[in-house]
Amino acid sequence: MKTKTISLLLFLILILPISIIAQDLKWESLLDKNLTQWDVFIGVPHHTVKGLEGVPKGDGMEGTPIGLNNDPLNVFSTVEEKGEVVLHVSGEIYGGLTSKTIYENYHLKLDFKWGEKKWEPRLKDKRDNGLLYHCNGEHAAFWNVWMESQEFQIQEGDMGDYFGLAGGVNTILVKKNEENFFEYNPEGEVIRLGIGLEGKNMYRGVRRGNFEKPNGEWNTLELVCYNGKSYHIVNGQIVMVLEKAERKTEEGYAQVTRGKLQLQSEAAEAFYRNIKIKKIITLPDFLKE
Repeated sequence: MKTKTISLLLFLILILPISIIAQDLKWESLLDKNLTQWDVFIGVPHHTVKGLEGVPKGDGMEGTPIGLNNDPLNVFSTVEEKGEVVLHVSGEIYGGLTSKTIYENYHLKLDFKWGEKKWEPRLKDKRDNGLLYHCNGEHAAFWNVWMESQEFQIQEGDMGDYFGLAGGVNTILVKKNEENFFEYNPEGEVIRLGIGLEGKNMYRGVRRGNFEKPNGEWNTLELVCYNGKSYHIVNGQIVMVLEKAERKTEEGYAQVTRGKLQLQSEAAEAFYRNIKIKKIITLPDFLKE
C-alpha cells in the first residue's frame, strides 16, 4: 500500500507541473458575439451627438458620463466578417470596453484596423484609439471615461506610443527626437513618463519607429506584460519596452503589475478581431535577450 501511495505522489509531482504549464500556455479568446467577457463604460456625449434625448451633453470630456453598461448608441458592438466575430467601435462617444477579469503576466494579441468615420471633438485630428492596461480604480478617472492605466497608443502614425492615464507612470529608456519628445531607445537614459509629471513633453513616450499598415488594412498588435515590464509590439516589431509601471497612491507612487484591460472609443471608427490572451510563466522566446 505504501509503495502505491509513494508512486502516486511521484506521479503527481512529475505530471502536475506539466499540466499547469500547458494550461498557462493556452490562448484564451476574449471576443464573442455578445461581449460576455467585457463591461462597457460610456463617457460624456459631445453636444453634436444625435439621438440621445434627455441625456446631458458636453464637450466630450467635461460633463456627466452615460455610465456603466449603458450604451444607447451601440458604440461597442459586434459584426460577423467572413465567419468570424469582429468588434466594431463606432467612436461616436468616448468610451471604454473593460475586461471583467484582472490580468497579470500575460501575452495579449489582437488585430486592429481603422474604419472611415470620425467624430467631434476630434473631427479634424488624427484617428485615435488605444489599448489601456493595468487598469485600476474607478471608471471615469480620466476625461470622465477611462480608468487609471497604462496606454498602448493606437493612433494614426503613432501606434505603440506610451501614455500614463490618471496617475499612471512608467520608466523608459529614451533619447530626445527631432520634435523634442522622448523616444524609446535601448541605449538611452532612464526617465519616468506619464501625464501629470512636471517638465516639457513628459506625458508621452514615442515608439521607436512606424510599422503601421495603411488605413483599412489589419495590423497585428501585441502586448506582453511580465514581472513589471511591458512590451509594445506592432506587426512583429518591438516598438516600446517599459521597465516599471507605477500608479499614484496617497503615499506616493507604487509599482503596479496587474489590472483590467480597456479598449477605447475615441472619436474614430475602428475594428478589432482575434482578441486573445494567455498567461505566461516566462518571457516568449522572441523577447528574451
